[in-house]
Amino acid sequence: MTVVHGVSDPAGKPGEGGPRLKHSDGPWLRAAGGADELVTQLAPVRGELGLAHQGLMAGAGRLTALAAVRESWERRIQAAQGECGSLAAKLRDVARTQGATNEAVRSSFAAVSVPCQGDER
Repeated sequence: MTVVHGVSDPAGKPGEGGPRLKHSDGPWLRAAGGADELVTQLAPVRGELGLAHQGLMAGAGRLTALAAVRESWERRIQAAQGECGSLAAKLRDVARTQGATNEAVRSSFAAVSVPCQGDER
């Protein structure tokens, strides 16, 4: 959110009125993109863990505790992917909702008649 000082007119005439909040969906969408990137980066990790586990099992004489550790990490990786995917969707929803709210507020103000300076009606 940006605070623009000295702008209250939609046409952007400087010096009139007080500060006006100006929202942008950019930060929300960048954050959603970052969460999507985490999902993508985590995708090959389970396979890499499986390959590393195979080599470790061959050298460790098939320790059963290693299988439990691997399963635990696989669940954690899958959960992290799910959480990041869910977060990305929620961040995009915030951007959409904020945009819709901004438009609704803008439309509601458009219906209000504001007399011009010097107008003595």
